[in-house]
Amino acid sequence: MTRELTAHALLLDMDGTLVNSDAVVERVWRRWAARQELEPEAVLAVVHGRQGYATMAELLPGRPVEVNLAENRQLLVEETADMDGVVEIPGAAEFLASLGGVTHALVTSADLPLATARLAAAGLPLPEVRITAESVSASKPDPEGFLKGAAELGVPPEECLALEDSAAGIAAARAAGMRVLGIGPRAVAERPDVAVADLTGVRVHALPGGHVRLTFA
Repeated sequence: MTRELTAHALLLDMDGTLVNSDAVVERVWRRWAARQELEPEAVLAVVHGRQGYATMAELLPGRPVEVNLAENRQLLVEETADMDGVVEIPGAAEFLASLGGVTHALVTSADLPLATARLAAAGLPLPEVRITAESVSASKPDPEGFLKGAAELGVPPEECLALEDSAAGIAAARAAGMRVLGIGPRAVAERPDVAVADLTGVRVHALPGGHVRLTFA
């Protein structure tokens, strides 16, 4: 397998890629599953990487979108108030610190308040350029977020590298025409271009012309 990837820009997912928020996600969505009389494990199998309303639409087809959007807003409030167990993915702080001068953006299914809270709880900086839930009309696995991230950076999608952990996120990046560095165990099954356990062994090398090379220990 290739042990280096070169790109003009990096597009970074948050949950599961920079921040481990699984404990919060599990608590909030188990409560939601109980209210809907759904099997919790079936809910947790599809929740990662998507906006809440998209998860609801997947699990409860035919349900009015207005109901899903209203419940999604409530879940975002619950998640933003709960930072217990939110920590950085190993190596995330060092990785972000190495991106000075590297063209990059955050592309997350979280809204801005949740992204801000989770990154702060994990002791990580909020990237200057970010595409959050408020920025898009469609959730991952739709490629809109990644395409908007590339456009915001002024880089063609095919010259971007996405860092992702979830099936929905990897599908979105691929649909946008991007290569993918998969982070963590959920990514492995999706066969990204390169998969790593976390960010501890990822090294950033700035290249001439504004490009960047990532190598993997």
